[in-house]
Amino acid sequence: MQTLLNTLYVTTPLSYLHLDNDTVRIEVERETKLRVPLHHLGGIVVFGNVLVSPALMHRLADNGQSLVLLDGNGRFKARLEGPVSGNILLRRAQHEKANDAAFTLEVARACIAGKLRNSRQVLLRGAREAKDAADASVLSRGADDLAAALRALPGAADLDVVRGVEGEAARQYFGCINFIVRTDVREDFSLDGRTRRPPRDRMNALLSFLYAMLMNDCRSALESVGLDPQLGFLHAVRPGRAALALDLMEEFRHQADRLALTLVNRGQVQAGDFTLHEGGGVTLAEQGRKTVVVAWQERKQETLSHPLLEQPVALGLLPQLQARFLARTLRGDMESYLPFLLR
Repeated sequence: MQTLLNTLYVTTPLSYLHLDNDTVRIEVERETKLRVPLHHLGGIVVFGNVLVSPALMHRLADNGQSLVLLDGNGRFKARLEGPVSGNILLRRAQHEKANDAAFTLEVARACIAGKLRNSRQVLLRGAREAKDAADASVLSRGADDLAAALRALPGAADLDVVRGVEGEAARQYFGCINFIVRTDVREDFSLDGRTRRPPRDRMNALLSFLYAMLMNDCRSALESVGLDPQLGFLHAVRPGRAALALDLMEEFRHQADRLALTLVNRGQVQAGDFTLHEGGGVTLAEQGRKTVVVAWQERKQETLSHPLLEQPVALGLLPQLQARFLARTLRGDMESYLPFLLR
């Protein structure tokens, strides 16, 4: 459990939240773990099997403070709010800003800048840890290419140019990923460019599975703060497409990439964990899916020092924080949207 940006996040299973005068008291197995004055909170987000007393729910509703329920995997389930809600104002601001070309371009640049910067860190780390000088050289050149794309981004005059910069950078990035894979498993996990619907090789299948879970986390985060996940700034609006969730996940794709490489290089996922279909499609088999889901949930429990908040934050909470930063930007409480950047 942790309080960030006036929001209380409760991730410990079987926690019990109840009202104690003007304080939220959190107990685990009848032992008090935390007390937070109610007036310090803008809302509460609970993950999975967490109990909330009716008295606390009534008080939150009376105060206009939100209670967001997510399942144990971070999937959005419900949001409890009282009759006075700022969400309509936030959604109206989102729709107004989506028609503001300058604002849309600025947010799109920020999303891609975060993606390129964090992807570059994946390549630089790969170069540092490479056992072969030739591999390290390829990865270093790939990192230089992404740095050049980052420098070109501020000059992108419209969304099509931003998308073009991103597309070329992604092609260069995925062209380097093979050189981070352990040499003795490269044949089984060779990535021949990014392929989807269906993935054409094991590494693409693994990445697609991880991206799907990341997408769900980002969509849940946006819904939990009251944003419309279908109205994006970088990705075009289409029926049934969660464009804003796609925008938000750009800066977090490196998390999925790093985990995929770790699972392969440590042998936690092997060639036999995939099913090769007629026609060339490849999918994760049941045991492979279980391994990846468990690893993803464990990775989200890891913490890092947040560069803006300057305090430890679980990786799984980062989409929530960035969704809240985006909401603040739309309201005008922040001057511009700042993507999450790896140090």
